[in-house]
Parts: sequence; C-alpha cells; structure tokens
Amino acid sequence: MTKNPTLDRVKALRQLMNERGISAFIIPGTDPHLSEYSADHWKSRGWISGFNGSAGTAVVTSEKAGLWTDSRYFLQAEIQLAGSDFVLFKDGLPETPSIREWLVEILPSGSVVGIDGSMFSYSEAKQLKEFFEEKGLSLVSDFTPFEQIWTERPPVPTDPIYVYPEKYSGESLENKISRILAKIKENNANAILLAALDEIAWLLNIRGTDVPCNPVGICYAYISEQERILFINAKKIDKSTAEYLQANGFKLAQYEKIYDFLSNRSESERLHIDPRKINYSLVNAIPKDRKIIFSNSPITWEKSLKNKVEIAGFKDAMLRDGVALVHFFRWLEEHVKDGNVTEITISEKLREFRSQQALYVGESFSTIAGFNAHGAIVHYSATPETNATLKPEGFLLIDSGAQYLDGTTDITRTVALGELSSKQKRDFTLVLKGHIGIATCRFPQGTRGSQIDILARRFLWNEGLNYLHGTGHGIGHFLNVHEGPQNIRLEENPTPLTPGMVTSNEPGVYIAGEYGIRTENLTLVVEDTETDFGKFYKFETLTLFPIDKKAIDKSLLTEEEIAWLNNYHQTVFEKLSPALDDASKDWLRKATDKL
Repeated sequence: MTKNPTLDRVKALRQLMNERGISAFIIPGTDPHLSEYSADHWKSRGWISGFNGSAGTAVVTSEKAGLWTDSRYFLQAEIQLAGSDFVLFKDGLPETPSIREWLVEILPSGSVVGIDGSMFSYSEAKQLKEFFEEKGLSLVSDFTPFEQIWTERPPVPTDPIYVYPEKYSGESLENKISRILAKIKENNANAILLAALDEIAWLLNIRGTDVPCNPVGICYAYISEQERILFINAKKIDKSTAEYLQANGFKLAQYEKIYDFLSNRSESERLHIDPRKINYSLVNAIPKDRKIIFSNSPITWEKSLKNKVEIAGFKDAMLRDGVALVHFFRWLEEHVKDGNVTEITISEKLREFRSQQALYVGESFSTIAGFNAHGAIVHYSATPETNATLKPEGFLLIDSGAQYLDGTTDITRTVALGELSSKQKRDFTLVLKGHIGIATCRFPQGTRGSQIDILARRFLWNEGLNYLHGTGHGIGHFLNVHEGPQNIRLEENPTPLTPGMVTSNEPGVYIAGEYGIRTENLTLVVEDTETDFGKFYKFETLTLFPIDKKAIDKSLLTEEEIAWLNNYHQTVFEKLSPALDDASKDWLRKATDKL
C-alpha cells in the first residue's frame, strides 16, 4: 500500500514547530485575502492534510492532528483523510468540540499556539488570542513554516487582470468609489483598506484569472479622498489596464509593499477596516497610535444589490445557460445506456456545451456530478479513482454553473436515470415541496433568511429527514458564486433579504451510501406589494431549466404546488425554445409538459 504523502509533511512541520517552541499550529483553508477559494499557492491546508474541500481547518500538535469541516464534506473528508495522521471533527454537531476547546483540553498550561496571521481575519485572530491567554496558553502569529517545508509550492499567480466594461457592470468605477467614500465618511473615516478580492474587483470594475472559477486578481487596494493605490504584481498590469487605472486616479505599487505602506500612515488618517475581511498581519502593521475605525465593509452590501444592467445580464446569462443545459441533458439521456458515460465525462461535456454559448468565460465552480451513492456526498468531486460509470438506474445529482461576462449561474438538478423506488420519489418530492415553499414565499420588508428557512425544511422534518447545509447563498455578478451578506439558513444572520439580491434556493436530502437529492434555482428578491402592514417582497426565479417530472410523486403535491411547477415549466419552454433546434425543442416540450 502506498504511503500517504502527508505523513512526511506533518513530520517536517512538527520539526519546525519544535524548533520554535510551538505546541499546536492552526491551518485554515484560505489566503491573505480570506477567500473561500484560493490560488494554489495558498492551499497549504490541502497540502498538509490531503483534504481539498472549500471549507475546513487543520490543526497539528506535537502528537495529534485534526481536521474540522462542515456537513457538506463529512463523507469526502473521511475518504481523503484515510491513511493520514488527521482525525475528522464534524463541525456543527453537538458532540464536536471547537478547535479552541480541543486545544485547551489537550495542551498543558503555558503551551504556545501558532498561526500565520496573514491567513486569519483580524477579528478571528484577536478572539483566539484573548481566549487562549485567558486559558493559560499563548498565541504567536508569525509562524510561516510552509515557506520552508513546501518545496514544490506553486508560485503566486501573475496572470494579467483586465478591465470589466461598464456595459456589463452598469456603473463606473468613479461612481462606485464616490458612494463608498460617502459611506465611510458617515463612520468618520476618510480612507478604506480593501483585501477581499471580489470587493476590489467589483469596486474597480476589474477581473482576473488568479483563482479557479472566480474571476478575481490578487491585489490590495487603498482608497482615500486624496489617494488611490492598487498593490499588485507589476506583471499583472498590461498597458491598457494601466492607462485605465491611471485615468481613474490610481497609483500602482508592488503587492508586498502593502506592509511598508501601512506602517507609515499619517496621524490625520482615519482608516476604515472591516475586521472580518482584513487579515491580522495587515492590521498589526499599522502603528498602534493611528486611528482605525472597525466597521463592516460598505462594499459587501452595495455589491449585493444588483443594478438594472446586472439584473438584465443575469437573465440573459440564464437563458443561454438553459439552452446549454437542454443540449447537455438531451445528450445524457441518449447516451447513458451506452455504458461509457462517467461522472468525469459529465463535467467535460457540460463544459463543452456551455463553452458554445456567447460570453462564456468558464465554470463558476467545479461540477459536482454524483451517481447514486456519490450524490450523498454534498460537495463530491469525481477523481480517476472514484469515477463512477452511469447506468440506467437510480439518481444522478448534477450541481454546476458557469461564468458569463454578463452573469454567474449555479443550478442543481437531480434526475432519474431509470426506475425509482417509492421512497426515492417521496424524498425527491419532499425536497421539491421545500423548493416551492421558498420560491412562492411572500415576506415583509426586513425579513431575514433564517426566518423563512423552515419553509424549505418542514416537509423533510415531518418525515424525520433534514439537510445540514444552508438553503440559499448570495451570488456574485460575474464574480464569486458564493457571496454575502445575505443567506437563507437556520443560523441567524441580521442581513434582511432586499430587492436586488440574487440568492440560491437549494434544499436537499442525502441518504448516505444510497443517493442524494438537491433542487437548486437562483432567485431575485423583488418588490411585491404594499399594504397597511408595510412593504412585502417575493422571489423571482431566474434559472431556466425543467425539474425532472419522472422523479415526482404527484400525490404528495398540492394543487398550488402543481400549478407552480406547471407555470415554471411553461416559462422555461417559452423562453428557451426560440433558441433551440427542432429536436431539442421537442425534447424540452416533453420535459415541460404539464404534470
């Protein structure tokens, strides 16, 4: 049996820890910009543990190692951690200790916990420091072992960034900056530091290719009433982009110079910093006597409210995406019986059909294609070792999306490849009922996602079923497929669902070892009506593709739910059919016939 390569990596890490007198080292799966998805250079958690999910944190002590991740990755982590030193801790379960609790329990008093401060937000590292010190431990934030032990570490990307035209963004850089400066002025700040890559991309109307599936570029930005600086590798700026930035008042500085810049701030500066979006090392570079105003980034909110041009772009992108999906699912239906269609084939074929559409740039995330039992692994990613061949039986779950210049898509469909059991049909229909519950919801102004999440789960709960991920996340406009501040989930989030927000609607259920079911559309929050009780909002479904009628137990649906499905399918056919050839149009007509 081949030795797990992480064993030697952990051994090398422990040696450096011992030399520094560090008893435990915490390794998050992020980067200095606190991204959910990062460039390969910063995938140190994956390198040290073998687990490559988008969410999770590794911890190595002198004798133990643990990996914390959420329910989307429980099954995947069990597989990827096999043969390593790492024990899986299932985050979110009542019996699972937090990383902090676990370390306090196993480390003797006086122990030193190490982190790389550039990989933690200021607020998170500050909380860790205070917690450990209260428990008799200490925290050091300058431990950077991967610079030494990761000998084949990929370089920081140097691909060029590019200007994102106003005909797609709907607003100029200058307008956006004026709005943001006005917002921070309300907090008595006169400058703002930005590290979140999607926020910089949105504000400056630039895009890049540094992070797979997320069109962002590695950089920092500083903006005040007098000065604008973009900290970026000079190789990433071509002549036209340089001219654009300079025309809008930006100076360019080397990426690494951000620390020197922050260490020499003026006494008159009042710097706005979002403590959850700026890393600990950056904040610590600022002299202690300088004025920092800690507050939420105003860009997070402004970016979530799509303008008319962005909304129109989303709708156009959904139409083209729907056409590509019709071609793909028709192809799948014709070829699944051949015995040579695999989970990896699906990803490749989807990419092929989407790439034929106008304004296509790439995938918005790696396709999740899970046949039968693999569908129960929420964020499953097929590998040559796990790659299943499809058969005309059971369920196939496909979660996929694309980046178009005018919008980002994300859709999940679960389809029946053959005969289904009554239990499978029941579960599919319970998920569909929850999906319709969200899609048809009307809610008063000020409503938060946690207040409507029950609408997606109640039918599953009635049968003793549940899912442990959120029901909905925000979507960026030709940006990150996961975007805040809004969401729909059980956990409280103070952000109200507001017109202009694009949010997913994706309940599911996962039966380990058997199958997974998820139905996902993207929705737009829009105004509905105004009564004596105030303004009411609703969701407009944007995604255009049929839901598999073969998997539905019609007896479990109400007349209203059947009407919603039939109306949705009628809309799908009316909007997609003009762009289809006759054979594809016939396929779509059957897929959207009344239930």
